[in-house]
Amino acid sequence: MAKFIECRDLKENPFDLIGNDWALLGAGEPGNFNMMTVSWGQMGVLWNKNVATAYVRPQRHTKKFMDENEIFTLSFFSEEQRDLLKLCGSKSGRDMDKMHLSGLTPRFYDGALCFDQARLTLVCKKLYVGRLAEENFLDPEIARRNYPGKDYHTVYIGEILRAVK
Repeated sequence: MAKFIECRDLKENPFDLIGNDWALLGAGEPGNFNMMTVSWGQMGVLWNKNVATAYVRPQRHTKKFMDENEIFTLSFFSEEQRDLLKLCGSKSGRDMDKMHLSGLTPRFYDGALCFDQARLTLVCKKLYVGRLAEENFLDPEIARRNYPGKDYHTVYIGEILRAVK
């Protein structure tokens, strides 16, 4: 059974959550959704709202679901589930049934894709969508090193509506 908690009650370190633990970014609706592993992102306060920022490259199958849906989720798992995160980050839902192979159990709460196995899920409503641009990098080496194919990420900033444990 899902337990909803307020963002201000979270005791998690966002640097660990995103950079070390990784997240499963999900979007869509029952029967038509996708998810992918992410290890880049931010959490904080912007426009007087608690927000999370996710980045998606244009070739990722999940981008279509991010663009077509108002709600997205960031789900976090225990270290024992690292292999499923590796699978969801290296295989495309366009080419295979990641849901079946991962063994994850999806649940939808008020239009938000959650997974029974997640220890924490942040439910976010999109507020802003934009694309990183080569000319805006003040350190050109960052763009050269991270975008040799010039496949700049789309940035999604979402208000964190609730946390689900």
